[in-house]
Amino acid sequence: MIQKSVCVYCGSRPGDDPEYTAQADALGRALAQNDWRLVYGAGDVGLMGTVARAAQTAGGTTFGVIPDHLVKWEVGKTDLTTYVVTETMHERKKVMFMNCDAVVVLPGGAGSLDELFEVLTWRQLGLHQKPVILLNTNGYWNPLTALLDHVVARGFAEESLLGYVDTVDDVDGALDVLRRSLTA
Repeated sequence: MIQKSVCVYCGSRPGDDPEYTAQADALGRALAQNDWRLVYGAGDVGLMGTVARAAQTAGGTTFGVIPDHLVKWEVGKTDLTTYVVTETMHERKKVMFMNCDAVVVLPGGAGSLDELFEVLTWRQLGLHQKPVILLNTNGYWNPLTALLDHVVARGFAEESLLGYVDTVDDVDGALDVLRRSLTA
């Protein structure tokens, strides 16, 4: 049986709420406990480092992808099961997405939003059917979900767009979606 993989997009910073780090840690451990490979941006800082270290500590398989220009900035985590250095950000995103079966988005900044919107656009265009999960820790993504509602309400996307993202409050909610999606 081929191991399923979950791509995690998240901040290279920890943010201002300790619960962000707690949920990143819980997600990393849960991925390993479910024998799902972590695919992520290969950094060892912020929530990225937290989720990877948690997965590793729990005995999980890790697949990190980082562009050469971010190796020093994001402190490339070279002790992963698989560590890939790309030339560009575009290549990084493609390699991460092509090597996963589902996406979970933790709190993050512009990079996480870029990654989310790219896979959301691809889903809207029918280029994939992978689940996309927003881990809405302490309401972090509430403004984003309101924006998506606004985009649909103002006629810039079909209602179906809202069904392409599962918004959950915690890791348990994410695991429910992942189990339904990855074991079906």
